[in-house]
Amino acid sequence: MREAAGRALGTTVIADEQTAGQGRHGHSWHSEAGAGLYCSIVLQREVSPTLTMALGLAAAEAITTSTQIACDLRWPNDIMIGDKKVAGILAQLVDNAAIAGVGVNVNHTRFPAELADEATSLRMESGREHSREDLLIALLPAVDRFVAILIERGSAAIVAEFSRRSSYASGKRVEVRQGDTILRGSTAGLTEDGFLVVRKDDGSDEIIFAGGVRAAGAGCR
Repeated sequence: MREAAGRALGTTVIADEQTAGQGRHGHSWHSEAGAGLYCSIVLQREVSPTLTMALGLAAAEAITTSTQIACDLRWPNDIMIGDKKVAGILAQLVDNAAIAGVGVNVNHTRFPAELADEATSLRMESGREHSREDLLIALLPAVDRFVAILIERGSAAIVAEFSRRSSYASGKRVEVRQGDTILRGSTAGLTEDGFLVVRKDDGSDEIIFAGGVRAAGAGCR
């Protein structure tokens, strides 16, 4: 992402390995050499929180297009297979651009012990290797298409599509880590701006602007 900053719109920077891969909230991203797709794309500056959701939709679609593996979406930026994470998105605003970092676990065969219960790869799920090049070829036009939808039709169109494709958007029992506390309840849809609504056990609704969302029982990291 640092290498992509300051480059022309549309530039894509690809790494074979990351020694300091970034995730949301300061988390690291495990970036094994030669195993994953790690890329940063320079996009038109877009401050809407639904930019991350648009990128998640693009990554999930690209995975299915190139591998035929179906994916789920966990608000706001995780691509899931079952209850494990296979890809993530990190978008940062730098000067007059948005830098979209996309990390996909493609041909990993194992993960560090602290990630083994929550991470997976396309190879581990399918039992075969996959082409990182084919995935990239599917990803770039998908990013263009979903970002164009966001710019031309607004956040509502992305929210509607995300809600349709994500099992986490509504009716999912979840735990949300917010600082030192964990909120428990069931998801009750997304706001028009793309924030998650959680209906707590007392019947009241809380809007989640940020936080680590996990299926109930999966634990929060």
